[in-house]
Amino acid sequence: MKKSYLMIAISMTLVQGCYTAPPYQPSSHVSGYPGVSIGISYSTYPDLVRIPGYPVYYAPGVNSNYFFYDGLYWVFQGDNWYASGWYNGPWDRVGYYDVPVYVLRVPVRYYRQPPPYFRGWRADAPPRWGDHWGRDWEQRRSGWDRWDRGSAPAPAPLPTYQRNYSGDRYPRAIEQQRTIRSENYRYQPREPVTQQYFKPRVQQDQRFQDQRQQDQRQQEQRQQDQRFQDQRQQEQRQQDQRQQEQRQQDQRQQDQRQQDQRQQDQRESEKQQVERKRQAEQQQEQRQRDVRQKQQQAVEKQPAERNKRPAQTQQAPGRVRAPGNRATSGPEAVPERGSAAGAPAIGTGTKTAREWPSLAGWQPRTIGGRPRFLGP
Repeated sequence: MKKSYLMIAISMTLVQGCYTAPPYQPSSHVSGYPGVSIGISYSTYPDLVRIPGYPVYYAPGVNSNYFFYDGLYWVFQGDNWYASGWYNGPWDRVGYYDVPVYVLRVPVRYYRQPPPYFRGWRADAPPRWGDHWGRDWEQRRSGWDRWDRGSAPAPAPLPTYQRNYSGDRYPRAIEQQRTIRSENYRYQPREPVTQQYFKPRVQQDQRFQDQRQQDQRQQEQRQQDQRFQDQRQQEQRQQDQRQQEQRQQDQRQQDQRQQDQRQQDQRESEKQQVERKRQAEQQQEQRQRDVRQKQQQAVEKQPAERNKRPAQTQQAPGRVRAPGNRATSGPEAVPERGSAAGAPAIGTGTKTAREWPSLAGWQPRTIGGRPRFLGP
């Protein structure tokens, strides 16, 4: 028993928190998964006590949310409802939309193991299932918490015959349980979910098989959708990778073209610099040639002038005083007009400009601050 309580505590710890929607689609009957294990076990028939004003019993001596209503045992465990025709199962999970309203109306104080989200709720009122299971559940189960206590149905009789089946005598096979019940319990249930539960086992097995096939198809469809989505994501990643590689390749090509252009521009610039330098050197060499040529011409011209100047001096050794200037003696003296000496011969002596009809060929010279003409 202690082990069972420990498993219950662990299960309650794992399911802490609120859920806003049922984890599976609801149905109109005892929902799928018959014979599931809910982690509780009872070796003897529990003592059941009726809740005042309700057609529901609860088990104050067990450490679980254990109820009896309309011929079925009901357990609220791990945020799910389970039902069974026998006190120790096997248990079938019941959908949120299918739980009978009288079970939902049981006040909070009769839950022996209330979940954490029950805290703060009124003990004399039913749990606020609409706040917990969401607006859709509240709309579909509208009015579940409003009822006339005077019109409540009579509770179903307790199946006390099950007290004789405890320990090793407890029937485990579903068919054996149905046979014993049909022999000892004549109650006819009112609730649709309870009526559905007690239908022939063949129908339940077929329903369960259909449910499993539907779940399997849904699972396969989800897996197929997931594979398709994964494939699309993979293709998208590959496409993005190819685009990224193409962009990188284009960027590398652009960088290479820019680098080639820079290198070409640099070569052109170097070529232009070399060309400008060559032209500057040519211009410098041309200027130097011109200077040397001028210097050579000047050097060649100077000997000719030196050679020409002594010849002119020998032709006119005497000096001629400019007209109007006279010298009384010496080689510079110029005889006046009417002189007794007469006109000297050309090339000898000196004459004034008046004494010669033409001074062509004479060169002026300044001697002693006075102009003179040297004869030819």
